[in-house]
Amino acid sequence: VVCVENITNVAALAKVVMEETPHVMLAGKGAEELAYKNGFQAEQLLTDSSEAAYREWLKTSEYKPIINIENHDTIGMLCLDQHGDIAGACTTSGLSYKMKGRVGDSPIIGSGLFVDNEIGGAAATGMGEEIMKTVGSFLIVELMRQGKTPQEACEEAVQRIVTKNKNIENFQVAYIALNKKGETGSYCIHPGFAMMQYKDGTNSRITSAATLDS
Repeated sequence: VVCVENITNVAALAKVVMEETPHVMLAGKGAEELAYKNGFQAEQLLTDSSEAAYREWLKTSEYKPIINIENHDTIGMLCLDQHGDIAGACTTSGLSYKMKGRVGDSPIIGSGLFVDNEIGGAAATGMGEEIMKTVGSFLIVELMRQGKTPQEACEEAVQRIVTKNKNIENFQVAYIALNKKGETGSYCIHPGFAMMQYKDGTNSRITSAATLDS
């Protein structure tokens, strides 16, 4: 689902689209109407502090991303159950201070998230425009299909972006990956990205290696 207002749990709404409709993606008011038909409640998602920050930004209308903050809050999740099945979800608040109508990578299949239950899954965060240009999560899964480890695949996906951009100092991209063996990987452009790994009842914070830190 894309461009959905007034609904908090849009990942759950995306699952409704997947399981209860013949479609792959719904946008805007159509997705919102489907949410209400399925028991979702409308909520006011604009806080006073966010509105104040936006009105301050309007004075200059200039967007300069801060590495590892970047005015968005993307969450990507990959899970492997006891039967060896993989599931994934990707959700975001969206990029702040953008052009009206802008769509990022998170809801785009193969960009923000891709899962092939025979191979593995991958999820992305960071500057969505750069992730979409390389269909990064799909790329990672295909690289794992070819025999690369999740770590090797994440590193290759980041390098595809790095080699095509002269201004990588201005934005962050990070990936996580999981294969059918339960092996994981993560990699990013700038130091500072970390993923949480839950395994055998324990949460572990894993700091990712970075291309600009190597």
